[in-house]
Amino acid sequence: MAGGGPTARGWALAGVITLVVLATTGVWNPWPRVWSWVTQSDPIAEGVAAWQTAIGGSPKSITITGGSVVVEYRTSVEAYGTAAGVKLWKSDADWAGVAGSDDDAVVVVGRLLTKGYEVLDPATGAVRRKDTAATAVWTYADAILDLRCPKAGECELSAWDPRGSKPLWTVGTGGIGFVLNASNPDLPDTQPLGSDRVDQHAGGPQPLPDLIGLPGDGKIQIIDTAQGQVTQTRTPGSDQRVTVVGSRVLTVTGDARDGTCYYSVTAHDPPNGQAVWQREGLNLRTADNGSHCKQEKDPAGGSDVVLGVDPYGKEELIAAHDGRTLWKGDKGQSVLAVNNSYALIRSVDKKTITARSFGRGSVAWRRGVNSGATAALTPYAAVVADEKPARVIAVSPRTGGVLTEARTDAKVYAAGPSGLILVSGRDMAYLRFGSAAAR
Repeated sequence: MAGGGPTARGWALAGVITLVVLATTGVWNPWPRVWSWVTQSDPIAEGVAAWQTAIGGSPKSITITGGSVVVEYRTSVEAYGTAAGVKLWKSDADWAGVAGSDDDAVVVVGRLLTKGYEVLDPATGAVRRKDTAATAVWTYADAILDLRCPKAGECELSAWDPRGSKPLWTVGTGGIGFVLNASNPDLPDTQPLGSDRVDQHAGGPQPLPDLIGLPGDGKIQIIDTAQGQVTQTRTPGSDQRVTVVGSRVLTVTGDARDGTCYYSVTAHDPPNGQAVWQREGLNLRTADNGSHCKQEKDPAGGSDVVLGVDPYGKEELIAAHDGRTLWKGDKGQSVLAVNNSYALIRSVDKKTITARSFGRGSVAWRRGVNSGATAALTPYAAVVADEKPARVIAVSPRTGGVLTEARTDAKVYAAGPSGLILVSGRDMAYLRFGSAAAR
């Protein structure tokens, strides 16, 4: 362009130089306000959250216990107060788990490739007990289990009260063929149904089951957790999956014939090894489609309920104790969440979620949703994550009454007796129950 006048780039450069001169001479410095504006977080649940705070990274897990919110990261663990979201303490750790409940809870932390663990107070981070020998730890609402192998080919499992200083019992397990390690290694049991919007373990630690299965060396040792005894040792066949559900040991057999899998399920009572019930054609989804019946997954369900599919593709919920059908759906209905007391079931048209009460044997409540909604069950609330618009609703599992509700696309990481923890990016918010009316 002719005329030699100043260009837009020239004006911009002059403006930047002017701002730098003003800032360095102390006349006017806009940068703190600009940086504050750039880094300011959007509200996760505006008008509903009791508080919101920045956290130290992407969490692996979050647990509400007593007056603390325990946040586990990849290399550390922190605790925040539920009253105002103030950070209480931080500790370096490669893994962490919460045992106990409410004011009797503790935080168990450890390092990878390092034997032992520490038991911390969730309010202060102070060390209550220290172990130097355990290789694996499991945390429950009423117990801590740890595994140690003091000699080659000899291991032992111990149970502890979460705040106890001496084991409740110790049982020898022999050699297990490989080393289970870190926090809550997978055991052959049921798995909660997943949801992208609600963390799989949002309800916190579960009660110690009556039985656990300890895998190793191609076998599964069935351990009575009340007595601290090995009651049975099972060796699954190549076409079998053994899983422990409540007080029963389920053996799923998958027979590959005619281009498909033919399933059968047998439930045993461990002390005497007697078969309690058996079902032909019940698929517990322990194998992926097209896997030639190779079973690599545990069934979904609660601690005494399993989710299966009949030969016609209809979902059903089975009581593991006696094999009763607790609910059988129509084709197209799907179970979104289940525990020992309730199931959340999505309708064929995906526009309704129905809560089924096993205790009453009837529908507890219904709620209209959009087609992309997901749901989860915790001991404290049924959580529905709706879409278009994105919304989180916590309701009473018994009545369906709204406990809290917010328009947000944040993920629910934890539920406690008094509220929910939501996370979006590196921000965490606490929604107290009763903090919002239905909108």
